[in-house]
Amino acid sequence: MKSLEEAAPGTVRTRVTDRFGMAHDASHYLLTPRAVLVPRDAGQVAALMRAAAGLRLGVTFRSGGTSLSGQAGTDALLMDTRRHFREIEVLDEGRRVRVQPGAVLRQVNARLAPFGRKLGPDPASESACTIGGVIANNSSGMTCGTHANTYRTLESMVLILPSGTVVDTARPDADARLREAEPSLSEALLRLRDRVRSNPDSVRVIRAQFSMKNTMGYGLNSLLDHDTPAQILAHLAIGSEGTLGFVASAVFRTVPVNRAATTGLVVFDTLHRAMSAMPDLVALAPAAVELLDAESLRVAQRDDRADATLRGLPIDRHAALLLEWQENDAEALTERESAAQQIFDAWNLPARLNRDPAGRAALWHIRKGLYATVAGNRPSGTVALLEDVAVPVPVLADLCDELTRLFDRHDYERSVIFGHAKDGNLHFMLNERFGAGDQVQRYADFTEEMVDAVLARGGTLKAEHGTGRVMAPFVRRQYGDELYEVMLAIKRACDPDGLLNPGVLLTDDPRAHLRHLKPVVTVEPEVDHCVECGYCEPVCPSRDLTTTPRQRIVLRRELAAARDPAVAAELAREYQYDAVDTCAVDGMCATACPVLIDTGDLTKRLRAEANGRATQRLWKSAARHWPATTRALGVALSAASAAPPSLAEAATRAPGVPNWTRDLPPGGTPRRPRLSAQADALYLPSCLSTMFAPADGGPGVLAAVQRLATRAGLRLTVPDGIAGLCCGTPWSSKGLPDGYEVMRARVVDTLAGAELPVITDAASCTEGFHRMGIEAIDAVAWVAGNVLPRLTITRRLPSLALHPTCSSTRLGLDDAIGRIASAIADRAEIPDGWQCCAFAGDRGLLHPELTASATREEAEAVRRGDFAAHASVNRTCEIGLTRATGRTYHHLLELLLDCAE
Repeated sequence: MKSLEEAAPGTVRTRVTDRFGMAHDASHYLLTPRAVLVPRDAGQVAALMRAAAGLRLGVTFRSGGTSLSGQAGTDALLMDTRRHFREIEVLDEGRRVRVQPGAVLRQVNARLAPFGRKLGPDPASESACTIGGVIANNSSGMTCGTHANTYRTLESMVLILPSGTVVDTARPDADARLREAEPSLSEALLRLRDRVRSNPDSVRVIRAQFSMKNTMGYGLNSLLDHDTPAQILAHLAIGSEGTLGFVASAVFRTVPVNRAATTGLVVFDTLHRAMSAMPDLVALAPAAVELLDAESLRVAQRDDRADATLRGLPIDRHAALLLEWQENDAEALTERESAAQQIFDAWNLPARLNRDPAGRAALWHIRKGLYATVAGNRPSGTVALLEDVAVPVPVLADLCDELTRLFDRHDYERSVIFGHAKDGNLHFMLNERFGAGDQVQRYADFTEEMVDAVLARGGTLKAEHGTGRVMAPFVRRQYGDELYEVMLAIKRACDPDGLLNPGVLLTDDPRAHLRHLKPVVTVEPEVDHCVECGYCEPVCPSRDLTTTPRQRIVLRRELAAARDPAVAAELAREYQYDAVDTCAVDGMCATACPVLIDTGDLTKRLRAEANGRATQRLWKSAARHWPATTRALGVALSAASAAPPSLAEAATRAPGVPNWTRDLPPGGTPRRPRLSAQADALYLPSCLSTMFAPADGGPGVLAAVQRLATRAGLRLTVPDGIAGLCCGTPWSSKGLPDGYEVMRARVVDTLAGAELPVITDAASCTEGFHRMGIEAIDAVAWVAGNVLPRLTITRRLPSLALHPTCSSTRLGLDDAIGRIASAIADRAEIPDGWQCCAFAGDRGLLHPELTASATREEAEAVRRGDFAAHASVNRTCEIGLTRATGRTYHHLLELLLDCAE
């Protein structure tokens, strides 16, 4: 590996944790790389590819890793192209956008939203999939069909070939440069173009195959659709799964966002009947028609956003179609709804079309999370195999019937069928327990029969998930010898040494899809339910520092499966810092996970197991003497602030001791009772007010809440014993159950019989009280609903940067935060790159590198934004963001106090 390190210093990772953590993706294959490469720019990518060629080691590009077909794994070199390739540049008022491969699709659409535009591809994995994966797989999705998929909306790209040659197809002299730098490649592309065009059978097959969604093999339609070598090459790269070159950036033409939409779930008594209705429905030009079979509906009923009608549906052999029509104006949408109603009446179907944004969002939430939800409910120890095929719509019902027969014939129970029915695109999932040869042979037999069934109906074996390893042995069967030879010639011309992603997309091994199958071991509930989809990764604050929730889980699986004691010991040693110490336990992973796994719960349990009796006793004593503990912490911060900075910093450098830095505030003031006989609410100020003084001599949130209530004519009561009350988060996050129980019992006893609404002023504390069973209301929500309407705003800020916290997000406070921010600022926005700041109580003091990593992108956006004020809704988050940005953050209610009377 020395030559790799010399080619791009600081980019090579060979630790067991790095290699095993990146080995897993959402597919049913598992290969462990020899090293993980983390290049910082396109130049290092080229240098690393040249060095890898010298070592005769294959290179596989990895970005989001939501891959389902095994195209993102390797036992050679895995190149992480996500960490340093996230730039997004909006062009021409949103009509075009330039993106790098590590940018998440949803983040790109968020940047385009102010312009009323979006990317054409809209896969269900939009919250996690990256542009690199979108390009590699020629992604399509729910509504884009083939007319607005990745291939159709590409304008230009910067492609780095295995030789290191950089091809920028946006340049007017792109073809001349390609011919000069790569003459044999340029000539080969023209020769293959003419070869295909001169063969009527080849043209016929290509036209038929690419009239459907089709990601099998290379995009041979580029040889018919484009004339010049540079454009042919760029469009061949779409869907090539990283086997032809590295796409360093791409420019896409965007599509408009329709302003009006109506959505409904229409239930049929059988799957066959649902598919038989497709021709009539497709004739009405819906934007989307999504299929859910009976097993999918059963899973959907368990979704927390399913409505009462769906939950109460008695499901036997039923199936449903999720229908959506989109238009630019309400009148045109009404016409669509009227035409749809006629079809519903003709088929004797109950209509459930809905324009309500919340209702529509709930239906799409169910559909988009369906794969991971179904897979997450699979039997423990099994792996989920998700296939996707496409056939012409008229034979869709017939294929569904045949697939159902195949499930029964091969004893695949609880299999599901769903997908994009409008495009003839079906997804189906099997649960398999790979281990003994019988299961592998069953899977092999099923696959052979499934392949025959799809191809006999003029279909494609991969509609949108990419060929990968799973279908590489069947590319020749789908296209025939002539076109398969054309594909081999394309690969040889671009990658003559076979360097890039070997074994993926094309292979001569007829059993390649049966090799490197992923074993699954039973470990613990959080681990066993995970399908390794990676939806959690974009929201994880430690993703660029150590590990993500997916990696924490897969490393637990690797620990459980490890047979080499030395490897197990190394994994366990590295796991402590990478997965336990630097986990923010912020729970954001659960907000993104389709099966609601909170790896913070796992981390807390592991911390509890690691805490010795002395630690448990110490923190139990702290709970019993919380007034003295919080005062002592506040006094210590004040003393540190008054002492010479170098002395205080040196005194807190010991392992396990919170690091004092000169940007920390001094200690706050003790909380005191404030009794009112006729109060409107019971107020529990956070103990953070005792530990940390307000920012820049401001009033602080405690005073702000009380003064705002007084201005609104409302009275608050603060109970006796307030100094000893806490939400319990310091104990729960550290895995200290004894101390937590002491505090929980005290809080419950203090509030017993309380009839007033309970409010508190830190979002993390609100959430902590909820865990105790106390229905606390966050002060932001209480003020937005009860105080703000009674205030007069006398001063407005020209601009305001907002940092919602992980707790406020989980609590659903976005609307309340937005109402207050809009009342006091002409422009209030959440800067690009927002995520949990990972200060996490004292985690930002124990591991300041965690907060620095988590806030890096947001901090850059804040510094670019030139905001007049900055706000959050938790004191520790204010400290973390102030440290990261160099701008002072206040509690949002402090700013409201300053702007209102």
